[in-house]
Amino acid sequence: MRLDSRRDGAAASRLRLWDLPTRLFHWTLVVLVAIAFVSGFKGGNGMDIHGKAGIGIAGLLAFRLVWGFAGSTYARFASFVRGPAVIRTYLRGEWHGVGHNPLGALSVLALLGLLAFQVGTGLFGNDDIAFNGPLQALAGKDTSDLLTGLHRKSLWLLLALVGLHVAAIGYYARAKKENLVRPMITGWTDAPPEGARPASGGGVLAFLFAVAVGLLAACAASGAFLPPPPPPAASSPDW
Repeated sequence: MRLDSRRDGAAASRLRLWDLPTRLFHWTLVVLVAIAFVSGFKGGNGMDIHGKAGIGIAGLLAFRLVWGFAGSTYARFASFVRGPAVIRTYLRGEWHGVGHNPLGALSVLALLGLLAFQVGTGLFGNDDIAFNGPLQALAGKDTSDLLTGLHRKSLWLLLALVGLHVAAIGYYARAKKENLVRPMITGWTDAPPEGARPASGGGVLAFLFAVAVGLLAACAASGAFLPPPPPPAASSPDW
């Protein structure tokens, strides 16, 4: 059983592009990033939600890393991460592939990398009031303050990349009449270029392994594997 199997009777001009795990990852990530943004800007009581969203994002990123090697054809990094020669081919208008184009692939890698940086710095951060990241105790106060500063500054770069990502989707929809959102919802793309091969791989065992790695990463990010804090020292009675 494949998680990317084609529907019976699907038209020959259609191609199963994005498998179900990739689509679930994408939209769950969108929701968690939105929650992290809102709760982080709110601060205060919202920081607890912000931290939980960060832990969820850590698990999703670990899942996507595994799925980038074990997933179906067009979810694998090898299918869309290309070198400068392919990028030049795309800029000349001579690239006719499916899935992420060579420039879009760079955007995807930048977003994933920056999200990983945001999560990593946030796990060790603090807000100098009541919130400490779940791994803050491993860093110490000075290092935690440094990482917190980086976490806050890189947020604006992340917002810029997200805005660029959305703008590119709008550009393709208006200028090239190509809907990039629909395949990420349905999994299917219409009229693939000649020679595009059906997706393969990404079976149930690969999916379960990727989920297990993601859950393990989320548990580690939550501090579940840290030793328990020492019990408070007993106070002497004040006679």
